Amino acid sequence: MTVTLRDVARAADVSIATASRALAGSSLINQATQKHVVQVAAAIGYRTNTVARALKTRKSRLVGLTVHNLENASFRVLASVVQARLQALGYQVILSISNDDVAQEREILQTLVDHGVDGLVAVPTGGNGAALLAMEHAGIPVVCAVRRVVGATLESILAADMEGAYAGTQHLLGLGHRRIGLIVGPGDTTSGKERLAGYTRAMQEAGLTVDPALIHRGRYLPETGVAGANALLALGVPPTALFVANHESSLGVLRVISERGLSIPSDLSLLFYEDSPWFEWQRPALSVVDSGAADMANLAVDRLMSRIGGVANSGREYRIGSRLLERASCAALPTS
Repeated sequence: MTVTLRDVARAADVSIATASRALAGSSLINQATQKHVVQVAAAIGYRTNTVARALKTRKSRLVGLTVHNLENASFRVLASVVQARLQALGYQVILSISNDDVAQEREILQTLVDHGVDGLVAVPTGGNGAALLAMEHAGIPVVCAVRRVVGATLESILAADMEGAYAGTQHLLGLGHRRIGLIVGPGDTTSGKERLAGYTRAMQEAGLTVDPALIHRGRYLPETGVAGANALLALGVPPTALFVANHESSLGVLRVISERGLSIPSDLSLLFYEDSPWFEWQRPALSVVDSGAADMANLAVDRLMSRIGGVANSGREYRIGSRLLERASCAALPTS
């Protein structure tokens, strides 16, 4: 037996008009009522005729989400939170993986436009600002997360990466370390540039000259961790602490540590960036500067829903604070 809109209204104890507006995401309905109606509709098996509704309202109830990969724990959290939030509001999410590739991202954006998405949350490569602005001009709101697109006036939800890297480096300095190696992302990415700036600031404030030999930049891949850790540990005077501010490099670094038979933290202090559930289960448990992926995701959804509801693009940049999680992989440098 087909469940009708009238059945939803009766079960939710609202009028048919209210049920219709709530399921359509109307800004005339408060968020609590909308969530209640959507949940009741799902519980009794109501399914909207999405084609008919799209033709009538010019809304597809589809939202695009693009991320670089799903190896990065922050991207997995972002996808999970965005999916759950939007599903509760009656939207379906089209998740796409760009592999941080400009050409692949360009194809993804065109596909999302062809499918008539109502909005987009994007972890951008940074190379398709014109395409993202074209979506905005076509009435498809875009909210960027994790990275900004230089030269494009788009709302962006970013981590406080400079402050996070500064706090992480200060933590290692406070433990007595002076030769602190840094593995970081490329300088043309928001996180790569800002995390290097935070490290540099902390080192300079401590009266130390920043040694380029202690800095390894590379793409967000485990291979970067392998190359960086091997290069830094092969120095004539190797670092006593390693700050891995490139999350995808973490596995590569841990592989090198194991292959070299190093004991953490007695042989080398390790500090990572962007928390992952298995970091706490590692032995020793890994200290980390966490970038607040869940908070970024929630704010991105809030901003996107406001934009879909008719709020203009502010081009504003929002920042989510990073925090240091001290575990067991960093130790005070023994005094000679």
